[in-house]
Amino acid sequence: MNNSGANTQGQILNQVTEISVNYNNKIKPSARPKICKSSDAYDLLLQTWDGGTIDIYESFKIIMLNRANKVLGISLISEGGVSGTVVDPKRIFATALLSGCSSIILSHNHPSGSTTPSDNDRKITKKLCDAGTMLEINVLDHLIITSESFFSFADEGEL
Repeated sequence: MNNSGANTQGQILNQVTEISVNYNNKIKPSARPKICKSSDAYDLLLQTWDGGTIDIYESFKIIMLNRANKVLGISLISEGGVSGTVVDPKRIFATALLSGCSSIILSHNHPSGSTTPSDNDRKITKKLCDAGTMLEINVLDHLIITSESFFSFADEGEL
């Protein structure tokens, strides 16, 4: 009997990557900001945008909230060019699931300064709302932000 097959199998098993899942929130619940309206989310997001990049290139972020609408965290999902960024539903909901959140607020900026949603903005919002429904993670809003103003899909009845 040849043992070379066993050695090959053992070598393959030693090359499998271990995946770990970790979320460590060190902020006390009483110290977490609460989102009560779209302007609360906008104000919080403005504080997290890196310097002047809000007017230079598109980024997509999510705010993760607990059942009391207190912020568990904000995550940068992607950074792109001046006219778009990749919005990967798998990455969004992997992050949301990892945080144990009950709901999320989607956001991205328009470096052009216009807050008018594009057809693609509307399509991805619907797609993410549908995915959230399936996973029981409510999409509360999608904000398009600039350094001076914002558009809220929820406020405009477009969710």
